[in-house]
Amino acid sequence: MTNLELGLWSFPALLVLIFLRIPIGLAMLLCGLVGTYLVMGSTAPILSRLKGETYSTFSSYSLSIIPLFLLMGQFASLGGMSQSLFKAANAWLGHRRGGVAMSAIGACAGFGAICGSSLATAATMAQVALPELKRYGYSGALATGTLAAGGTLGILIPPSVVLVIYAILAEQNIAKLFLAAFVPGVLAAIGYMIAISIYVRLYPDSAGSSPRVPYGERFRALVDVWPVLVVFIAVVGGIYTGWFTPTEAAAVGAAGTGLIALINGGLTRKTLVESILMTASATAMIFFIVFGAAFYNSFLALSQMPAQAAAFITGQGFDPWMVMVGILIFYLILGCFMDSLSMILLTIPIFFPIVSVLDYGLSPEEFAIWFGILVLIVVEVGLITPPVGMNLFVINSMAKDIPIIQTYRGVTPFVISDMLRTVLLVVFPVISLFMVRWLY
Repeated sequence: MTNLELGLWSFPALLVLIFLRIPIGLAMLLCGLVGTYLVMGSTAPILSRLKGETYSTFSSYSLSIIPLFLLMGQFASLGGMSQSLFKAANAWLGHRRGGVAMSAIGACAGFGAICGSSLATAATMAQVALPELKRYGYSGALATGTLAAGGTLGILIPPSVVLVIYAILAEQNIAKLFLAAFVPGVLAAIGYMIAISIYVRLYPDSAGSSPRVPYGERFRALVDVWPVLVVFIAVVGGIYTGWFTPTEAAAVGAAGTGLIALINGGLTRKTLVESILMTASATAMIFFIVFGAAFYNSFLALSQMPAQAAAFITGQGFDPWMVMVGILIFYLILGCFMDSLSMILLTIPIFFPIVSVLDYGLSPEEFAIWFGILVLIVVEVGLITPPVGMNLFVINSMAKDIPIIQTYRGVTPFVISDMLRTVLLVVFPVISLFMVRWLY
């Protein structure tokens, strides 16, 4: 068997391991170890690579941003920021048809701006919004579908852990990627609200409304979200004014949300320890997946499979836009079976060299940024796509009285919204790039 054939056969082998419920990080590591042994024919290079890959992967300064953003999300939950965001959004939108669900989307967008994790956003906002949605007569399908979709805003609106990983893999500027993701993130939130508005008109019995709130109370509710604005401005504003690097901004954000949680009484010695342990656990999981993917991708490089795939695509003269559409469709299918981080780590080292040699009328840096946003969008769709969208299971585990099939049905309008937004961003790259061009 040639090295190229080994690289090709490693994919079905990897999928088999995943279906056998072996953790994705371990599955990729095993495929990388066995594949490297078959290519090199000796265990000595494997031991050398284990040492080298471990150091080169975890000595990356950029990776330190991940635990800091995760810790910031933990402190934000303790500081009551999720509750204040939902109350403010509900004060302004709750009296409208489907308004409480729209409020949940708005709160998810705001919380995503200080969290960076989809699962954390979904789980945190479900605790706050799900009782209110049930209280005002929202159907189980719409309630759980809204929260599952709203959680995806956690990785789309900066800061985003997945974008950090993409920036490392594609060797791109993290700050520029954060900036490029901002407008698509806002479009996602608006698209979800439009989807809710259409849904409740097609199915009037699926939603109620809360009483209209006086304007005085509305503005007081807005005042209560000042900690979120302060943290967001300090983190994002600090990056683009040149005060902080993204990693330093993450540290400032974690310290700021921790201080706010302490002032609000949510941060005690017990909750601090719990937050650190949960952050450490999530970071260890992410880092192990990163390590397994690094070793697997190193094996693929040895097999020459990515280089030969890129040469084949360019040699066949395929239309660049058809190649792009094919890759995005592949991501949508893969998202039905894998989580977002694993997809990014597994596919970017393969797909990025292929598409980067094709002509899309953009400079290399602009193309890399635009492609990263497109990948982020379709990976986000995978989080709410049946049968194994991670957000669907997180929300359903918190709403045990609602059958999972209802959650599948309730998330359909949001998937359609995501598809339409993806088409828009593919056809008009300037939507993702105009803020980067304006600021840089």
